[in-house]
Amino acid sequence: LQLVESGGALVKPGGSLRLSCAASGFTLDSNFIGWFRQAPGKEREGVSCISLSDGYANYVPSTKGRFTISRDNAKNTVYLQMNNVKPEDTAVYYCAVDIDPPYSFCNTYPGLYDDWGQGTQVIVSS
Repeated sequence: LQLVESGGALVKPGGSLRLSCAASGFTLDSNFIGWFRQAPGKEREGVSCISLSDGYANYVPSTKGRFTISRDNAKNTVYLQMNNVKPEDTAVYYCAVDIDPPYSFCNTYPGLYDDWGQGTQVIVSS
């Protein structure tokens, strides 16, 4: 099982960025994928998550309305579209999988997730 994030970059405030999370070694169908981030000196926090079976998505308040999570099951890839980014969005972004969860709706609590990617750096700065 492997998750590989990509798409991180330096972007100006107000700009947009799309992160990708490519999964291999398992199919996405019955799992949840979450996006998380960790800024220097801070704990890892949830950003968004998606149910791969029905596309139900969840967002933390700081990203709702600016970020959009989506999935392409045929490509085994989950995306995070980041719009109107702010300096406080600067962090390493990780995706992770919650395998065969016994609950119906995804959650952005990091402790629920089983396997993680290596992360991709996002820097928001003018």
